[in-house]
Order: sequence, then structure tokens, then C-alpha cells
Amino acid sequence: METAVIAVDTGNYDLKFWNGSGDPKAIRSVKFKLPRGRQALKANSLNPVVELNSDRYHFGFRAYDYRKQVHTTETEKAHEILLNVLACVKPLAPEFKLHVHTSHPRPELFEKEILKQLLGTHQYGHNSQNATSHIESVSVEPEGLAAWRYAKSIRLIPEQGLTVVIDIGGGTWLSRLIDEEGEILDSSVSERGGAYSLAADISFDSRLGNAINDQPDPGVIMNGFANGTHYYGEDPNASWKDWLDEYLDPWFKGIFGKVKTQYKPFLPRVRRFLVTGGSSHLIAQKIQNIPLFAMTTEPRFDNVRGLLPTGKQAQVVKV
Repeated sequence: METAVIAVDTGNYDLKFWNGSGDPKAIRSVKFKLPRGRQALKANSLNPVVELNSDRYHFGFRAYDYRKQVHTTETEKAHEILLNVLACVKPLAPEFKLHVHTSHPRPELFEKEILKQLLGTHQYGHNSQNATSHIESVSVEPEGLAAWRYAKSIRLIPEQGLTVVIDIGGGTWLSRLIDEEGEILDSSVSERGGAYSLAADISFDSRLGNAINDQPDPGVIMNGFANGTHYYGEDPNASWKDWLDEYLDPWFKGIFGKVKTQYKPFLPRVRRFLVTGGSSHLIAQKIQNIPLFAMTTEPRFDNVRGLLPTGKQAQVVKV
């Protein structure tokens, strides 16, 4: 029986996954639950239709082509971990084994639930391809630690001193104070305050509401964040780009202010602030000339790149 090893980062903006070969991939963390009699729209690997327990879901940007969608940021990610992981796993064969490496902001609270959902045998469909997956092992680690590990592997982390990881996601943001050996000395996790919070603030600005003559959807604003256009939908006349800094500056200063306050006793020993996560690109230009700050070229994939243990990548069967 074929076996695969996969790293999955079930972010609130997108589901990132990687098997150690090629580049990581991402599926937008939004889905539409298809009624029993409804035919699905065209699907592909980044917009998959997943069937689990007799229910079908269309993931990805394609979900916006239906009347209603559910964003992952609206729910606790651990509650739907099995569905989200299987969305990232194209069946290797009608029956196969799988080893999963993932993370969570609060593994101390949700690891048991994640293991309970994932471990075992699961029958599912992926773009009309039915399969049985035997998930034999699952590792869950604190979100942000793998990003530090990846950054260290590409020499962004100094050999000496402490590192503060600031992971800015779609729904949440968190920070980790990590020593030279990779031990987490202190942490903070904010359940709100990620890019969705920024998008929600922008959604109440009358300049955008007047441009579309409606109440803006924060999820659509987040799409504009991700593609870099800062357009609402595909309308260049409905853009917040010219006044984004009015919201962006206080948003990031609020995050960094809390980080500095929490780690104040350790700041003299800090040699790097690593900014990472699915929404960190929003402040890339603002931190590029600040001493001690660093960011990779693809920060949204830092965590998933660091999740696979060294040595496992060569054993991976392509997913």
C-alpha cells in the first residue's frame, strides 16, 4: 500500500500543504456546502470538491461563485480539521496510508481533538475520485515554531540570542519567544486581530461602501489583500489602496506594541523579530528597513515548510 507524508497548515486565509517536493500549494479557506441535488461547478486541485460523511463541499475561490460561503475564520479550525486536511490530499490510490504534520495556535487545548478526528480510517471523495485513507500518525506542534525552524534553515535566524516570531494570520495573530535551541520560552495568542479584523474595520468605511453601494464583505476584502490589487472583487473603482495606511498603521502598531510589552524583560537578548504568516505581506514594506526585523520571500508558506521533519522529505510519495 502506498504511503504519503504531508504537512498541512490550516490557516484562516488559506490551507497550505506540502509534501517536501516542489513548492507548497494553497487552497483558499472558504467553502460552500453543496445541497444533495446540486451539481458542483468545475473543480481542480486548488478548488476541490470534497465528499465526507455523505456531504459535499466546494473549497477555494470557486466557492465565491455560489450564493453563500463559509470562511474558516468564522469557526475554530480544530473543529473541521479532518475535512480541511482531506481537501489538501489528492488520493494516491483507491487505498493508501498517510502521515500528517500540522500545527495549531493552542495545541495544549486542541491537540486531543485534532488527533481524535484525524487518526484512523476515512472514506472520502476528492474531485469525484473515491478513496480510503488510513491516517497512521499525526504530529501537532505550536504554530509559529515551524516558521522559526524554516527561517533558521535558510540562515535568517542568528546563531546567538533570542528570536520573537510574530505570526500574523487571517483570523488570529500570535507571538513566540524562542531561544537558540528552538525552545519556546513564552507565547501569546490573540484569537482576533489578524487580517480579518483589519478587513472588518475597512468594511465599515463609507468610502468603500459608497463605491459598491452596499455593505462590503470582509472576506472579499481579504481576497484583495491576498492578490495585492486591494480591489473589492475585480472593480478598480472600489479600492482602499489609497487610504489603507490609515488602518494598517494602527493595526500593526497595536500588534507590535503588545509584543514589546509582553517580552520587555527579554528585549535586550532579542536578535531577530521574524514576521511570518498568511497576512504578514501586508506590512512587508513597513518593516524592511527596521533593524532586527526579517521576513522570507513567501512568508505564508514558512510554517508549512518547517513542519516536515528533516529526512522525511526524501521519503514522501507525491500527493
